[in-house]
Order: sequence, then C-alpha cells, then structure tokens
Amino acid sequence: MLKPQGFGPSRRAAEPPSRRTIIALALLGIIACARMGPPAGGPEDKVAPLLVATVPESTGAYPEWDRDVEFRFDEVVSEGGSPNIGVGTGDLEKLILLSPSNAVPVVRWKRDRITVHPREGWKKDRVYRIELLPGITDLRRNKSDTATVLTLSTGGVAPTDTLSGLAIDWVAGRPARQALIELVLLPDSLVYRAVTDSGGRFSIGPLPAGQWLAYGAVDQNRNLRRDRRESFDSTQVPAGSRAVPPLWLIPRDTLGPRLTSVTQADSLSALLSFSQPLDPTQRFDSLEATLRRQADSSIVPFRSLLPKEVDDSLQKIARARADSMRTANDTTRRDSAAAKPPVKPEPQPAGRPDAGGAARDSLTERILASRPRLFDKLVLRVDSAWTPEARYLVEITGIRSAAGVAGDAKNVLAVPKPPPPPPAPKDSTATDSTPAKPAPAPKP
Repeated sequence: MLKPQGFGPSRRAAEPPSRRTIIALALLGIIACARMGPPAGGPEDKVAPLLVATVPESTGAYPEWDRDVEFRFDEVVSEGGSPNIGVGTGDLEKLILLSPSNAVPVVRWKRDRITVHPREGWKKDRVYRIELLPGITDLRRNKSDTATVLTLSTGGVAPTDTLSGLAIDWVAGRPARQALIELVLLPDSLVYRAVTDSGGRFSIGPLPAGQWLAYGAVDQNRNLRRDRRESFDSTQVPAGSRAVPPLWLIPRDTLGPRLTSVTQADSLSALLSFSQPLDPTQRFDSLEATLRRQADSSIVPFRSLLPKEVDDSLQKIARARADSMRTANDTTRRDSAAAKPPVKPEPQPAGRPDAGGAARDSLTERILASRPRLFDKLVLRVDSAWTPEARYLVEITGIRSAAGVAGDAKNVLAVPKPPPPPPAPKDSTATDSTPAKPAPAPKP
C-alpha cells in the first residue's frame, strides 16, 4: 500500500549531504561569525551616536517596574573591547552609574540599545538614578561627549531635592576633574553616585528629601568606586541645605608623614622629601628637629627649616638685595638697568583655563584661595658647608600630615664625593723642545 505524500522518511532524506552542501554551509557560518563593521562606501560618518529615547521615561513613578532600563540610540553602538562580566572592568560597565546600589549593575549590549538593571534587582519604594556617562561610541569610533540621567521611582514620596557642590584636588591645587561623588542618605545609608565636570562641580538630583553625608574621591583607576588609598574628603550637608560644602581631596593615611629622602641641594642646604603632603598651618621652624653627624653623633647646628616655596622666596629676596648693592656701586650697570626696566609677569585673570583645560569662575578662585597650597618638601639650611663624603642623620619629631596625623620622621643625608677638577687645557702655543733636523746640503 502506498503511503500518503509527506509522511515517513524518503530515500533522499536518508542520504548523507553532498560535499558541495557541506562547503556552502561552512561558508555561511564563517560569514555569520564575521565581525560587524561599518559599511563600505558613501560619505564618512563623523557624528557620535545620538540618544533618541529611554525606557521608561525619566522622573516617573513605576511601582511595579521589574524590567531593564533601556538607552536607545539612532545607530548601532560599539560594545567595546572589554566584556561586561559584572566586575566593573567592561567598557560599557565603566559608563553606567546606577544608584543606590553597592554592586556593579548588569549591563548588556543589544546593537542600538544598552540595557541596565541592578544586580540585586529593583527594590520597592526607592528612587533610582541611572547615569550614562560620556564615551558611547559607534562602529566608526565617533564618541559622544554628553551624559544622560534617568530617574526612576519604584514608589514612595516623589524626589524633589538637588544637591550641588565643588570638589578640589588640594594636592594639585585645582578643581578635581572627573572626581567621584557619593551622597549617602541617612539613616538608610543609600548611596547615590555621580562624577564632577571639568570644573570640579557636580549637581545630583532629583533626590529624596533627607539628611545627607557627602564624599568626594580622586577616582584614579576609574572604577567608579571609592578605594582606600585614593585622596578623598567627607562633609555633612547642613540640614535643610541643598549646597554641599567644598570637598578638599587629600590622601588620608592613618600614619604620619615619612621622610622618604634627604638630598644635597647646594653646599649649605638639603632638600627633605616626605611621603605625603604636610599640614601647611604648622610652624616648621618650631618643630623639634635634630641634625647629627653620623660618624660621632655630634650635633650640627642649622639655620632654618622651611617649606621649599618659602625658602626659595627668601633666597630670591636675598639675591635681589645683593644684586641691588652691587648695582649701586656700578654706574654703568645702574644706567643700563634704568634703560631697560624689568618686565612684570602678566597677572593670571580669573576664568582662564588651568592645566586641565577648565575655566575657573570667580567663586572657584575664592574657594581655592581660602586655604594655603599643599607641599611635601622642606629645605634645611646650615651655617657651615657640608663635609664631602660625610653622612648626616636628620630627625624631626611631631611633624603633621595635611590630614592632621602626627609622627616622627628621620632619614640620612649622604654627601657625595666632590667631582674631580677638570683637566687643565693644553697650551696650543707651546713650542716643541725637540731640536729640528738640519736640512740636507745641496748636491754639487
């Protein structure tokens, strides 16, 4: 009996595939696995990816939200070279700040979309802040330079507050660019994160109303987390205020400053370098400091112990006075100096870009001027010249770091052997003492 068509195995289906079919399938697999790149031809695209929508819309209340947040772009964006595996090292993970959460968020790439959700899941009655930092690139490596913030409420009171402030890299003496800011909501200890702009300023909101503790840190490794050895500062935000007091970021070592090296600066001074910035308000000339010759432990008197910038200024004044006295006794030099007045340095106006390229406003300048600059070097000056090839022990008791931690510091100055004098130049005019040979007599 004949079977109906389409039921049961046929003879053709039972046969193994031909060699040509196998080659065709392999080629299709290679093409499918090929790396995606920009299409060839046409005008070159120099426009960065444009964010066209977010899901959900920002500043909304979504009590039942349990999906991913999405950032949608007008073109396919790059996934980056480092995968996003949940440890914060992925290229896209470094561009997402999700608060409040202490874990690295789950970030996924979906061609023209980036999806995000907390690793621990969405919690009820919380205000979430998801910030997409600048740095999204397309397949032609065009990079965006704008940030986007999405605020999502899963219930509770609607957020209304915005906190703003300034972070200062006190060691460098300038606003802290791209510093990490953490606002801790008390008493729940919910942490909201952001980064400062090129002028060291930040503005975070909308946030739930409450009492806040603010932290700022120099994010050296760019992991969007405050690490132990990074310079930081903290401050309490006054109740009812939306202005965060300035954050002065410095190293917070629990030990006092160490004297890392003592080197000879000239015949009458030595440069002392410390492991961390020193407290600029302490009187260095009143510190208990001792200088001893190591060979016999004898005390060596010294003239001064001052910050390098102060010592340089005093030496400059002393040299200027000496030059002035010499000039007063030299009529020719005095007239020459009067004919060519010294050129005064051009003053630095407020608002001029600093080394980081950020323009400082007058308020930032006033805040920076409210505290002295930090330093980690002192100059020790003696009355008598250092003895060549001698060793001196420098000890300082009770010296404080900029963080206010006091300690004892000591190290050894090894005076090097003086270089040998240069060889005397040869006298090219000296005559040869060897008598010249007489010329041969002419032949007859």
